[in-house]
Amino acid sequence: MLTLLHKWNRLSLVKRILVGIIVGVLLALVFPRAAGLSIFGSVFVSALKAVAPILVFLLVIAAISQHKKGSPTNMKSVILLYAVSTFLAGLTAVVASFLFPVKLSLIEGTEDLTPPGGIAEVLQTLLLNVVDNPISALMNANYIGILAWGILLGVALKSAKDSTKTTISNLSDAVSMIVKWVINLAPIGIMGLVYESITANGLQSLLDYGKLLLVLIGCMLFIALVVNPVIVYLAIRRNPYPLVFSCLRESGVTAFFTRSSAANIPINMKMCEKMKLNPDTYSVSIPLGATINMGGAAVTISVLTLAAVHTLGIEVDFGTAIVLTLLSAVSAAGASGVAGGSLLLIPLACSLFGIPNEVAIQVVGIGFIIGVLQDSAETALNSSSDVLFTATAEYAKNRKEFGNA
Repeated sequence: MLTLLHKWNRLSLVKRILVGIIVGVLLALVFPRAAGLSIFGSVFVSALKAVAPILVFLLVIAAISQHKKGSPTNMKSVILLYAVSTFLAGLTAVVASFLFPVKLSLIEGTEDLTPPGGIAEVLQTLLLNVVDNPISALMNANYIGILAWGILLGVALKSAKDSTKTTISNLSDAVSMIVKWVINLAPIGIMGLVYESITANGLQSLLDYGKLLLVLIGCMLFIALVVNPVIVYLAIRRNPYPLVFSCLRESGVTAFFTRSSAANIPINMKMCEKMKLNPDTYSVSIPLGATINMGGAAVTISVLTLAAVHTLGIEVDFGTAIVLTLLSAVSAAGASGVAGGSLLLIPLACSLFGIPNEVAIQVVGIGFIIGVLQDSAETALNSSSDVLFTATAEYAKNRKEFGNA
C-alpha cells in the first residue's frame, strides 16, 4: 500500500488530475445517484478559497517589506499585458459575433436579478473594495482590499526590525506549505467536481444553446491558442506555445473544474514558484490578475450582448461595436466587484443598444443555463493567462537585459 502511495505521489499533478477526471466520469455514469461523492469537490474548493486570502495577504506583505530598492518587479508590464489581452478578447468576441450571428429563444423567470445600473456603479464598487476593512476583506475574499492592505502594510514594515520581517516570512512559508497540502488533494477534489457536474447538470439542457456555446468557447479557444500566443511572442520573441500549453495544462485544467479564479490563486502561485519567477512580482500580479485580468468575461459580455442584438434585429455600426469592445473590457475588469460576475454586467452592455432591462435580464438567465460550460471555460482562460502574462513580463525583461529568457 505504501509503495502504491509512493508511486502515486511521484506522478505529476497534471497526470493525477487526469486520473481524477476519468474516475469522476466513470462514477457519474455507473453510480449517478451515489450519496456523498460530490462532497469531495465542495471540500476541495472550500479549502482553496479558505487558504487563498491569507496566503495572498502574507505573501504581499512579506514580498514588499523585504523588497530591496532598485529591484524591478515588472508590474507595469504585467498590467499592460492584462489590459491588451482583455481588450483584444472583447474585440475577438465582437468580430466572431458578426461572422457567426446567434439568435436566442428568450426565457422568463429571472426578474429577481439586480444588475448594476451603469459603468460608474461597477467602478464605484471596485473603488469601495479598495478601502474595505482588512478583516472584512479577508473574510469575504475581497482581493482588491487584500492587495491594498497587503501593499500598505508591506511598505510600512520596510523599516521594521529584521526579526519582524523574518516572522512574517516564516508565516508566509507556513501558509504556503498548507497550500501545497491542499493542492495535493486536487485529484480527489476534481473527481468530486466532475461527478457533481455530470450528475446535477447533464448535457441535455445545453443542446438548445449549442451554437451560442460554440461561439463563446470558440472565441475563448481562439484567444488562448492564437491571440495570447501572439502577444507573448511579440514580448519574448520566441516560440510562445511551450509556455502557453504549460499554463493551460497546469493552471487552466484546475480552474476549469473549480470555476473560481480565487480558488485557483494557490495553484498559480505554486506554478510561478516552480517556474522560478520573481516573488516580488507574482505575489501581487496573480491576485491582481484574478481581479482585473478578465479576457473570458469580456468574451461573455460581448457575445451574449450581440446575441440579444441579433435576436431583436438591431443594426450595429462599426463605431458602436468598438465602444462595446471598450465597455466589455472595462466592465470585465470590474466584474469581481459585482455579485454574479460577468453575467450581471450584460444588461449594462445591452443598454448601449437601447435594449430594455427586462429583455437583457432574460439573456442573463440563458447565461446561467449554459454556465456549467461557459463559466468553466471563462475561468480557465482568465486564470491561466494570469500566470502566462506574469511569466511573459519577466521573460521579456530578461531578453532585454541578457539577450535571452
